[in-house]
Amino acid sequence: MTNEAEIRALIENWATAVHTGNLDGVLADHSDGIVMFDVPPPHEGVRGIDAYRETWPPFFVWQAEGATFTILELDVTASDDVAFAWALLRCGTPADPPGHHLRLTIGLRKDQGRWVVTHEHHSFAAVDDDTAENNPGEIHAVESER
Repeated sequence: MTNEAEIRALIENWATAVHTGNLDGVLADHSDGIVMFDVPPPHEGVRGIDAYRETWPPFFVWQAEGATFTILELDVTASDDVAFAWALLRCGTPADPPGHHLRLTIGLRKDQGRWVVTHEHHSFAAVDDDTAENNPGEIHAVESER
């Protein structure tokens, strides 16, 4: 199996574990030093497998209320020891607007012959009518204040 195929299977298994609320499956193949930047706070991200673990139970509760978590598109780029992948996912409820997709970026490294996730970044594009699409100056102003 190629590195790309191994990573694709790893990510697809992770997404299935997320969708089914399988915490052990979500944590599998993640580095002890995982860094994740998620949609909800903390905005500084979480660092370490214990902090990563703590983010999932509230998500599972929300998801059990009718939300979905499904990969729509997945692209993997890999060398022999490092890789990254990006994906678009349907992560939401039936009430969410069409095309409102979760953007996922994953960084991986090969550790003792197996791929492990070292970084995850989850985000949604802004959908408010006053965001960059309709008012690019507003986003620039917010970023300038940081």
